[in-house]
This record gives sequence, C-alpha cells and structure tokens, in this order.
Amino acid sequence: MNKQSDTKIINSLNVLKNETTELLHFYNEVTTIHSIISPLEFHREYVSKNIPVLIKGGVKTWPATKKWNIEYFKQTIPDKVVTVAATPNGYADGILTKDGTDIFVMPEEIQMGMSEFLMNLQNPRDNYILYIQKQNSNLTEDFSELIPDIECDVSWASEAFNKKPDAVNFWMGDERAITSMHKDPYENIYCVIDGYKDFILIPPTDLWCIPYKNYPVATFKNTKDTYDLVYQFSDPNDLGTKENSILPWIAIDPLEPDLTNYPRYADANVYRVRVEKGDCLYLPSLWFHHVRQSHACIAVNYWYDMEFDVNCSRIVAVKFITVTGADEIRKHSRFPVHCPSTHRNTALLHTGALKPLQTIFSNV
Repeated sequence: MNKQSDTKIINSLNVLKNETTELLHFYNEVTTIHSIISPLEFHREYVSKNIPVLIKGGVKTWPATKKWNIEYFKQTIPDKVVTVAATPNGYADGILTKDGTDIFVMPEEIQMGMSEFLMNLQNPRDNYILYIQKQNSNLTEDFSELIPDIECDVSWASEAFNKKPDAVNFWMGDERAITSMHKDPYENIYCVIDGYKDFILIPPTDLWCIPYKNYPVATFKNTKDTYDLVYQFSDPNDLGTKENSILPWIAIDPLEPDLTNYPRYADANVYRVRVEKGDCLYLPSLWFHHVRQSHACIAVNYWYDMEFDVNCSRIVAVKFITVTGADEIRKHSRFPVHCPSTHRNTALLHTGALKPLQTIFSNV
C-alpha cells in the first residue's frame, strides 16, 4: 500500500472519530433515566442510534429483587445441580501469560450442588474463583423454579425489537470474577437483581482503536488445588499450524491499558457505568464491554438477535478500512484527535462494495 493510500485511511478514520464524537460521544457518559421507557422512545433515542442507556429502578418491582440472595437460594434450591466456571484468576475467558507465552484460557466447567457453590461464595478460597455464567439461556433451561420471580421478557424491549429474546441468562459469582473485554452480536438488556456490576463500554465505531492478537487456546484444569492448562494442541508456541486452535482476542486490558504497545487505544471513547440492584442497562449490539461485580452479585440478561441494518453497515465499513490498512496504521503512534470535519455523508459509510455483513463477527 502506497503512502497516498495510507494517508487516506488515516484521514478517513480521523473523520469517523470526529463525526461520531461530535454527534454521539461528546460526553462519554451513559444516559440515565429514572422511569420505564416507552418502546417508541427506546427505539428512537437509543436503539436506532446504537447507544446505551441506564434505566434506574427499571426492574425494582420484580419479586426477584426482594428475594434472591445467598440465603434465599440455600433455602429454596440447595440440591439443584449447577454448572459453574472455575478459574484460579477470575478470568473465565481471558489472556494468561505463562512461561513468556500469552494464551487465551477458558474456564474449567464443573457441576456441583447449589449449596456447595453458595458455601464457596461465603468462604472464598485462594485460586478457586467460581461463577455461574453458562450462556445457553440457562435461566429458562436450568433455573425454571426462578422464572416466576422475573419477567420472561422485557416488554418494552420486545416491542421495540419486534421479537422475543433469543436467550435469558442467569449470572452469579465471586467479586474476583472478571469478564474480559469482548463484543456480542446481540441487543442486550442487562438487569441486576442483587449487588452491582461495573461496566466499561466502547462503541463499535472505535474498533480501529481496539488491538487484537492471535492466541493459542487452552482450558484450566484443577488438580488438587492447583491448575494445569490443557491445550487444544501440543505446542503452545506452534502458532498457525492448526487454525482451529488459534483465537483472535482483544490484547488490551482496559483496567491497565498498555498505551506504549497499543497507542491507538487512547483515542477510544470509553464509557464507565455502574448498574445497581433493580437497574437495567441497554447494551447495544457489537459494543465492546468489560465487566466487574460485587461479591455474590446476581443478574439476569436478555439477548435479542441484532438486526443487519445501517448500524451494522457502518461497522463493516470501519472493519474493512481497519483491516485494509492495519499494517500501515500500526506505523503511526497516534491519530490526531482534532482534524477538520468533512460532510456528514462521508464515503466511509457507502459499503456496497465491501465484504458481506457476516464478516462483522470475525475479529480484527
């Protein structure tokens, strides 16, 4: 790629940053409202713009917010067998450095009685961090006894999306459990039942600021209070020989961002929001998010399939430009934040010649 093309790519990304910052991300604060929103207002003000909103007290009337906690579950479902993610470091899907090699490590999934899980929450052990996080609509599939205490769907969201949720998930775990930064192809209504969750959010138009690397893949395996790594192939340094054993994942930790190696991250629009008991957060599709929580926090989230619309198209455009100019872009320590804006109908958003929409789901 020649210098002129390189300059065009950089200028295009600068235009995108300035336009989205001026139009959508000038405060970098999640809008907070204090009453249930109508489906029309929700769609018009937030879904159509692909921006998050926090609804304070949005689910505070649910029976679950008055019942669910460790003691309630000990009394009502102590013998239920649950699937639990177990890790020594709290990262159920994240990057671990071992012997100088960075590895993407998944949790060990184990089954135990609910009473044993709750006992471990009340008496936490070093290097043994548990989290109920199975994302197969586990609330409807595995916790049917709890359904009367919540809503099967979020009515105003279902009407706005014109569909029922694809999955309803139950989350509960140790405060040391951390969800590493990632994105999902779902519209997400995230409801906290007890405790709180701290989210770090970055819009999908900032994809060019988010560094990805390819990692060998392994799974934690607990053996007598120590953990081994079970690799998907024999040699963790043998990258590229088995494609199904390599995973592209986000290389930066938003809690301690390495701006020396990843200077572009400094230009990302970073939002931070706490979702407390009885609140619900609309997390739009394809937004990057990182999550921490209070101890024994309980949450329920509703995933709605995303639409392939104009918002999706602009992400395809950003990805195309980022991938096309990745090598050239890496030569630059930082993109200037302030550059002259061009007209709103920038050529960036004309995506007819780009790859199919399905490519947005593969990582950069």
